Amino acid sequence: MNQDTNMVKTPEELMQILKAAAMGDMCFSHILEFIKPGMTELAVSDEIERTLRKLGAEALSFPTICVSGVNTTKPHGEPSEKVIEEGDLVTMDFGAVVGGYCGDMTRTIGIGSLSEEQKTVYDIVLRAQTEGVAACKAGVSCKAVDDVCRGIISDAGYGEYFVHGTGHGVGKEVHEAPVLNTKSEDVLAEFMPVTVEPGIYIPDQFGVRIEDLVIITDFGCINAVHSPKELIIVR
Repeated sequence: MNQDTNMVKTPEELMQILKAAAMGDMCFSHILEFIKPGMTELAVSDEIERTLRKLGAEALSFPTICVSGVNTTKPHGEPSEKVIEEGDLVTMDFGAVVGGYCGDMTRTIGIGSLSEEQKTVYDIVLRAQTEGVAACKAGVSCKAVDDVCRGIISDAGYGEYFVHGTGHGVGKEVHEAPVLNTKSEDVLAEFMPVTVEPGIYIPDQFGVRIEDLVIITDFGCINAVHSPKELIIVR
């Protein structure tokens, strides 16, 4: 099968992507200290963008997503004047551009005390995401990685709420080939940067997404994102 050669990046290109990912990690660490109940989604998204630029980002990979509470049910929700409240989950999806190449990461955190279902769904997504990363290796089909994530979520009874693909390639654009979804015919190859980002979105309630950017190798993958993934609750 012919694949777009641009899916495979040079060491120089990968270095820029790794730098962008490191900026994302530093930004997330700062936001954990910054975010408090009573702030608006827009205030937090503005702080994310300000921090990335302060760290040296030449641009943003895409408009920053910071959504809370019921707004987390929208995979590509836009930050609003909604106030972040006790009991909310907050999903933040953002990336820096370095040397023309994009970073991309997502973390979902809790504010105050969460319900048992919120914690359960978080654990399911975390397990799916962790197993999806573990499945990434040169020669593995992109559909197979999606199957791993989707299978865990479906087996837990939430399959209908995983409404997008598991991931995509990243480069000068934040969404590039290959695609990791149910219909993909792409195959992972060494030095492809791809995201692994399963999610569960329960209408009118809440959503959870966790996303890492990984670089495919012959022995597995290198995770460019080092931010913690276990559930973080800010009080």
